[in-house]
Amino acid sequence: MDRTSRTVIKFLVVSIVVLVVAGFTFAAGFGSAYLLTRRGEGLLAWPASTPAPAASPSPSATSPSDTPPSAASPSASDSSSDVDPTPEPTATPFPVPTPQTEDQETFQLFWEVWDLVQRYYYDELPSVQQITYAAIRGMLETLDDKYTAFIEPDVAAILEEDATGQFEGIGAFVDLDESGRVRIVDTFEDGPAAEAGLRAEDRVVAVDGDSVVGDPLYEAIGKIRGPAGSDVTLTVEREGTPEPFSVIVTRAKLEIPIVEHEMLDEDVGYIRLHEFSATASDSLEEGLEMLLEQDPQGIVLDLRQNPGGWLDQAIEVADLFLGDELVAVERFSDGREREFNAGSGDIAEEIPLVVLVNNGSASASEIVAGALQDQERAPLIGTQTFGKGSVQRPFSLSDGSELRVTVALWFTPDDQRIQGQGLTPDVEVPWPEEERQEEPEQDPQLQRAIEYLLEGE
Repeated sequence: MDRTSRTVIKFLVVSIVVLVVAGFTFAAGFGSAYLLTRRGEGLLAWPASTPAPAASPSPSATSPSDTPPSAASPSASDSSSDVDPTPEPTATPFPVPTPQTEDQETFQLFWEVWDLVQRYYYDELPSVQQITYAAIRGMLETLDDKYTAFIEPDVAAILEEDATGQFEGIGAFVDLDESGRVRIVDTFEDGPAAEAGLRAEDRVVAVDGDSVVGDPLYEAIGKIRGPAGSDVTLTVEREGTPEPFSVIVTRAKLEIPIVEHEMLDEDVGYIRLHEFSATASDSLEEGLEMLLEQDPQGIVLDLRQNPGGWLDQAIEVADLFLGDELVAVERFSDGREREFNAGSGDIAEEIPLVVLVNNGSASASEIVAGALQDQERAPLIGTQTFGKGSVQRPFSLSDGSELRVTVALWFTPDDQRIQGQGLTPDVEVPWPEEERQEEPEQDPQLQRAIEYLLEGE
């Protein structure tokens, strides 16, 4: 036998030995598996389906001994795979959208949670509308800006009513203080709130027993308002009063007061603008005309407790007293600016003028006061203003609700920032709250304004 034949024979023998050993090994393993499970059927069967826990979890797909329970893949049993599996929920969940961008990929977590809540929440879920509104509010709260707000349809309708100059409510101007409580800025003269004993700087913390602390301003207003003739119970906190107390107010149909004016004994004209409503400039001009016909030595413009209003009205009111001068600058986050200017030829550009302000003077009031101060048209007398100098753009939404988004900040002609700072008066005169309780007619701020006009300082 030659060398080549011997090599071939050795290769065949080794191959046979390897095959025999492999066969015994496979048989031993198969037999062990059979003995351990006590059944041989199905050992090589391919699973009929593979669950996708994140997208559509199946509680009965695996036994607890195979996969530990988790939020994405809950187990239907604690002890045995022989227990009947928990049936899938019968409600049809909303489909989870497929993300197309990186931001959408991040937001995918919201849809994962929403999908799981729909599938497995034990109790009855709120309506989709309630959950949608709550999600929107939660998102806006992260902005830490109380003026960027979502307004539900019923409240949006109430605010739309304000544009008509009439509404049904308690007769008070309100805003939110730093702690999220409803602050009464002022009450309508002889209105329901005033007759019930409410006054400026009171804090409303509950309406008909339900807390409004932390509610968006427009929602709180919606709860306070109501049909004329109906009663509302307000829980009120007042400085100097140790405990909150309840006040019952009977709502009424009211006209929003815009302008008050009178000629004072010292031949000084007094005109008060309550808010910058849609007709503010026309009403103010009409009142000024009546005062100027009486040839006053000067005019006191009272913007105290004026919470603001429409931007165009602020510019037009300032224009009544200014010539061709800058009124305000609107500055956006990207650095863009827009200037608002007055024009010459209006009726009150020459008359000596003093402006009264306090911590209730906000927004449009501060735009006007800042322009008159910076252009040296009139000194400000009173106390520091509120400091609301942000611009909200309203968006009407498809279901009648409204979104108001802060889009810019206001700056005065001399580049004073209004937001969060307010305006400092040229002559500071504090408000004597305690003294006024004994002498309600006392008004040292107005008296100081009259002195300034008559004496020039």
